[in-house]
Amino acid sequence: MKVGIAIEETWQFLYEIHEHLQDHHEVSLFQRRPLNLPLFNTRINNYRYQRDLAGFLQANDVVFFEWASQLLATVSHMPKTCGIVTRLHRYELYQWADKINWDAVDKIILVSKSKEEEFSQRFPRQAEKIEVVYEAADLEKFQFNPRPFGGDIGILCHLRPRKRVYELILAFYELVQERPSLHLHIGGGDALSFHEYPIALERLVEKLQIQDKVTFYGNVEDPDAWYQKIDIFVSNGYLEGLQVALIEAMASGCYAISHRWDGVEELLPEEALYYSERQMLDVLRHYLDLSDTDKQQKLLDFRQIVERQCDVHQNSIQIREIIESAAER
Repeated sequence: MKVGIAIEETWQFLYEIHEHLQDHHEVSLFQRRPLNLPLFNTRINNYRYQRDLAGFLQANDVVFFEWASQLLATVSHMPKTCGIVTRLHRYELYQWADKINWDAVDKIILVSKSKEEEFSQRFPRQAEKIEVVYEAADLEKFQFNPRPFGGDIGILCHLRPRKRVYELILAFYELVQERPSLHLHIGGGDALSFHEYPIALERLVEKLQIQDKVTFYGNVEDPDAWYQKIDIFVSNGYLEGLQVALIEAMASGCYAISHRWDGVEELLPEEALYYSERQMLDVLRHYLDLSDTDKQQKLLDFRQIVERQCDVHQNSIQIREIIESAAER
């Protein structure tokens, strides 16, 4: 079977799926071929873009759109010549979903049951096309490696307001007054259009005079090694798809707590969730006060959650089977 993959955003969540598809089918990638012309540049490039997309569709039995964004929006309004499958992670639901002709899409993969509910409410006619396949981690790479508790709390994300790292620092400042052995690790670089946010975070740490209690890492090239530095991973954003860093941390032997963004209850138990910063501190205190034996059992429980739901190799099989079913249709 000929499978096309159309992607222009990050490959972060696609590598293992792409390799798995290559093991079973003939796989090709769509690539734009823009020209830089002195006259009519936009018009000619738009024509080439539409023509190349049409040819790509005709050359494949099914095309998989890793992001439900611009490429899918364009294709969904073109004559249908093959099966179309897409995966919608998060941001597309708010920036692109209303621009897509969903009647042209055969299968829609969503990353949580929460996103399924939200999508179905907005597009009820498409509900029967939805398949839920959780975001996932490579459990061979992110191996279970719990360590003796050292008081290290961490967050790993692009540094943007949605992740609420500023609020985490304020909560940590309160907690470290009573438990001075704790340390906060902040991994991740600045995000497009939010270059001022990391600066504000560092200034806050300076004003609170906790520079010796907080470490900024910038972009983390080796997350597997970074998770080994921390005992507790915090997911403090107000909106996620199904945060992959959270899944990786759980797989690696970190305890995890999270603000109650929609869908996180599909990963974490009630005792690890909170709304307010006060509740966050209560959740942290509860875990900090557990015995070493109880802490280790919690880590094992979290690893087992990931093994059941978020193994990228198992989830790649699910996605391949969905793609194959679209071709059969």
